[in-house]
Amino acid sequence: MKALVVEDDPSVAVPLLEGLRRNGIEAEHASTAGEVLPAAHHVDVVLLDLGLPDGEGLDVLRAIRQCSDVPVIIVTARGDETDRVVGLELGADDYVVKPFSVRELSARIRAIARRRRIAKPLETGRLHVDRVRRVTLVDGVPIELTAKEFDLLSVLAEEPGRVVPRHELLARVWDPIWHGTGKSLDVHVSAVRRKLGDPGLIETVRGVGYRLVETRI
Repeated sequence: MKALVVEDDPSVAVPLLEGLRRNGIEAEHASTAGEVLPAAHHVDVVLLDLGLPDGEGLDVLRAIRQCSDVPVIIVTARGDETDRVVGLELGADDYVVKPFSVRELSARIRAIARRRRIAKPLETGRLHVDRVRRVTLVDGVPIELTAKEFDLLSVLAEEPGRVVPRHELLARVWDPIWHGTGKSLDVHVSAVRRKLGDPGLIETVRGVGYRLVETRI
């Protein structure tokens, strides 16, 4: 995850850049409007201040939206309702008023990234997972999954080849605070394997979790 911080005040930019990095988000810096468009094509989110030395932030937002759908979070001292409404109507994904918590901002960035990922179908060779329509195809043929089975497969299909820990699967598919034994997870994995028609598509990594096997899809 990489963010572009558009902020001309070093007293704000430096701690923000450091805070984002501490929260696991790569961060680049732009201090002028002219630097934004070239850099916006190479990041996952733009954090845009409205008061820039060479231009108005809302004009920068308009320019971004003419050529890119990169998520934009306006980060500004302007808290007036009119500014918020205009910024959101021009295509901002979120609006944060200074002062703010870097931890909360990081959470907002990740939430936007999750929403964007969910909107895009997952294509992994033989497997197609459409999380908006909740449709799963294997070799072009639809398969019927329960809600939990679909959510489980969706998480595994986000990053084929990555071992997804059991605790992450339980938190994302069942509940962030899970007190059960985890037997439900094993039962649902078995059901998904059966319905996919190839048990080897989902590999058990003993003591860790499960992964979607890239070589089989």
